[in-house]
Amino acid sequence: QVQLVESGGGLVQPGGSLRLSCAASGSIFSINAMGWYRQAPGKQRELVAAFNSGGSTNYADSVKGRFTISRDNAKNTVYLQMNSLKAEDTAVYYCRARLVLRLGDRNEYIYWGQGTQVTVSS
Repeated sequence: QVQLVESGGGLVQPGGSLRLSCAASGSIFSINAMGWYRQAPGKQRELVAAFNSGGSTNYADSVKGRFTISRDNAKNTVYLQMNSLKAEDTAVYYCRARLVLRLGDRNEYIYWGQGTQVTVSS
């Protein structure tokens, strides 16, 4: 069974930093894409930052220059370093992965983590 387990959320003051981690575990053949989304109260879930299938990264305009996504392929883990946090970054942050589960399986499967709360407040 595949799981995405997130950690690193919490309460931070404006201007502060947090680092989120997301580890994928279980029977995984390959990770074709992996990244972070967020959902604030009353708003739709939106992309924050992600690695795509070619290995390049995408960032939401609102976080460019402040957030950095990185990964450790050996650990099936992605990280999100968040600096210069603002009140508007407050949201539940979700990890999402697009996976191939078995050699020769052409299907890709989408998995989500359970979410981790990030609150930016003084």
